[in-house]
Amino acid sequence: MTTTTPAMARFADRHHHPLTIAALVMLFWSIAAALDLATQIEIVPRSPIGGAVTTIAALVITAFAYMRLVARGGDVTHALGVGIAWLSLSITAELALAAHLGHGWFSLLGSPAQPLFRNVILFIWIFAPAVFARRASE
Repeated sequence: MTTTTPAMARFADRHHHPLTIAALVMLFWSIAAALDLATQIEIVPRSPIGGAVTTIAALVITAFAYMRLVARGGDVTHALGVGIAWLSLSITAELALAAHLGHGWFSLLGSPAQPLFRNVILFIWIFAPAVFARRASE
């Protein structure tokens, strides 16, 4: 006689506690911020346009990873909430570092000297997770 056990629900398909979601949002924001910082250090000094494109790619890839690994069944409202949280964390980090350093620090949001790229990056922080939401809000 054989016994079968029901397949365990995948992590991304389960409903999570709000604190778990908050911790995962912070974790994936930290990953995106680290990739953005690495881009600012390695690529932007050689090519500002290449740096902006790499930053956008890193944010989109991180958003894709979050939506597939954490919130596979997440709707657009959840994804937009994540994007707003990521932008808020980025603004807070830049304000804190600017206050600590005593001068502007624009790594996460883009330099004001390049307003087009800055606006695109602000847009990407918010809307990248929503692009990968599998269902509309109910």
